[in-house]
Amino acid sequence: MQIILLDKIVNLGNLGEIVRVKDGYARNYLIPAGRARRATETAKQEFEAKRAELEKAAAAKLAESQAQGEKLTGATIKLTQKAGVDGRLFGSVTNFDIAEELNKQGYGVVKAQVRMPNGPIKVVGDSKVSVALHTDVVVEITVSVYGETA
Repeated sequence: MQIILLDKIVNLGNLGEIVRVKDGYARNYLIPAGRARRATETAKQEFEAKRAELEKAAAAKLAESQAQGEKLTGATIKLTQKAGVDGRLFGSVTNFDIAEELNKQGYGVVKAQVRMPNGPIKVVGDSKVSVALHTDVVVEITVSVYGETA
């Protein structure tokens, strides 16, 4: 299926590009999320009429993400979890826990934006985690996990 992208999508294309994707990906994800539209002749004409407006909105979104990224750069989050004597946690620290702590500190972060390359944190200590605020803005933060004996 051919679609017009209404947003920049990683590994797919930029705003306004007409790309071919699998039908299910377009019908089930891109179109309902408002990130794409079927590439019919009328849709192409309507997009060209709204192109400047959409580009302005995308630029504003990018600028907002960059400003938030500058505030978030180098931030350290402290979390306390129950741990054994050897430093292993009795659970794990997930992207949900990190996003919740960031929201408590005043950053508007959704758990899907927290990227954990090595999976959930399962040991006491410092770990690097990246937060993707926008497709072009990825910030690295430090998560300090402290053990609390049971």
